[in-house]
Amino acid sequence: MKEKTDKILTLALLGLAIIATVFAVVFALNTVNNTAMFDLAFWLLILMIGVSLCAIVVFLCKKLIERFKTEKGYLKKFLFLIVLIVVLLVVSFLLAKGGDVDLIKYGISEGTSKLIGAACILCYIIVIGAALAILVTEIMPKSNKKK
Repeated sequence: MKEKTDKILTLALLGLAIIATVFAVVFALNTVNNTAMFDLAFWLLILMIGVSLCAIVVFLCKKLIERFKTEKGYLKKFLFLIVLIVVLLVVSFLLAKGGDVDLIKYGISEGTSKLIGAACILCYIIVIGAALAILVTEIMPKSNKKK
């Protein structure tokens, strides 16, 4: 019964995502000449995004609680991951200069420019980390076979 419910909810969320995508395209392209229809598409898009985000949070919390109950060391791993993410956020924010974006041209503050720079640095760190993880997982099995 649980699997059927999960499948139904997954299909319902997929349907909502498709509808939200259609409304996003209508909103982005501004192809609707009727203002009321445009407003309806905008608010339905906001509603669909809100429902999708709520469903994601609920399912995520549900899965996390199940994993905390079933796997003994999962809470420690999860907390380590959260701490690692916070450390990466702080490091990338400290490395950002604040002058990454032309302040006058785009009309933003230095703090906003620093946040943009921090986001870019964080992306670089994550991409480098992912590349290193791929290299390690490819090299480790080969080095273990030689022994």
